[in-house]
Formats: sequence, structure tokens, C-alpha cells
Amino acid sequence: MGKRDELIAQYADDLRNKCGMTPDMDLLTKVTIGCGPAIYNADASTVAASQESELETVKTNFLVKKLGLADSPALMDAINQVIETYGKSERNKYRAVVYYMLTKHFGKESVYG
Repeated sequence: MGKRDELIAQYADDLRNKCGMTPDMDLLTKVTIGCGPAIYNADASTVAASQESELETVKTNFLVKKLGLADSPALMDAINQVIETYGKSERNKYRAVVYYMLTKHFGKESVYG
């Protein structure tokens, strides 16, 4: 089992145990691969939910550019909802897990088709 597979298993555990959802492993794998080398970097692999600039980056680079959504206040609401689901007190909010939940929230699984 490679490093990426171990990370995907860890992300699936987070989705099950911290977010209370059953992960679609195929989609989770595609989202994780879509994150690229960032998943191997301790800082880049997590989302700093308390930093407004970090949340703006998630909105601009992922929701608008990757998922093709129009910029609106609903995007930040969705990000905050995902952070709430993950748990505000949860120190490590993995980027792949946050992106997965946002993809599901907006029904944009087809982007990873």
C-alpha cells in the first residue's frame, strides 16, 4: 500500500468518524489525486479554517476554478458549513476531505468523471 493509498484511507476514516458520512471511495480517490503533491506536504495538506485568506483560496481555486461555480456568498456559506461538519475544534482538516465534501455539497461529482 503506497503513501497515497494510506492517506486516502485516513481521509475515509475522517469522513466516517468525524463527519458522519459514508465516503464514495472512487470519488474520494479522484479528489485526492486532484489535490496533487499538496497531500504530501504537512502544511498544504490541511485547510487553515481560521484564516480568512485560506478560505478565500479554497473558494477561488477550488469552487470557482475547479468546479466551475459562479462566485457568490453561497460558496463561503458552503465552506463554513463543511468546516462546521468537520468540526471547528478538529485541528487537522484535510484539504482532500474538505474538497470532497464541497464536491458532494454542490453535486459536482461529474467534474471528476
